[in-house]
Amino acid sequence: MDASKRDIQQVQKTIASAHKDCSLTQKMQFYNHWAHDYEEDVSILDYNAPRLAAVALASMYPSNHEEKLVLDIACGTGLVAQELQRCGFKLFHGVDGSEGMIQVAGGKKLYKELKKCMLGHEPLPSPSDYYDAVIIVGALSDGQVPSFVIPELIRVAKPGGFVCLTTRCNPSNLHYKAQLDQELSVLQNKGLWECITVQNVEKWERAISEHEAQKESDYISGVIYLYKKSEAFPCTD
Repeated sequence: MDASKRDIQQVQKTIASAHKDCSLTQKMQFYNHWAHDYEEDVSILDYNAPRLAAVALASMYPSNHEEKLVLDIACGTGLVAQELQRCGFKLFHGVDGSEGMIQVAGGKKLYKELKKCMLGHEPLPSPSDYYDAVIIVGALSDGQVPSFVIPELIRVAKPGGFVCLTTRCNPSNLHYKAQLDQELSVLQNKGLWECITVQNVEKWERAISEHEAQKESDYISGVIYLYKKSEAFPCTD
């Protein structure tokens, strides 16, 4: 669909649908159908998370970005990998639950490997202690990937590797964010990883309703977390 035929109200309605409670089959049907319009829609929403998260992760490496193997979880159409490539990364594996999204991502020829995975319903199809960096952008929110999956992200990262994750701070996602923050803290208290930085972002994306928007703004805010897996806790399969 041409951008001229699609306005912000249509896109907001579509985004709202992504967070509705429904069966897993219905959720995947939605994402499969959305795959070909997804990038147009998030562009209209001024979705900044992929770029900001990629820059945040890149800042952890003073050099040799091209040698780091990155797992892009809930990779969608490959927007995060595109931004990471702009930052100098070249080696990507991706996983996503939607076959439609994977097909679009695969067409970009960015990923060395792409696999289907219903995170939250099955473990990641990856060995433990394998990736230099793990990143998940946009999927950790209400109605999407549950917060209890975080140990899986830690498992597949190398000891000393980085994990970058994001969530939204809009009103309807605050309960989820509180659960996520608690999960992150519990795992740090167990010594599995350490928090490197938490970056709050005011202009995350345009709000899908007036209720979700910040005061004097039509944007919602978001947050980027960067953690480093403990050298002392390699995982075993």
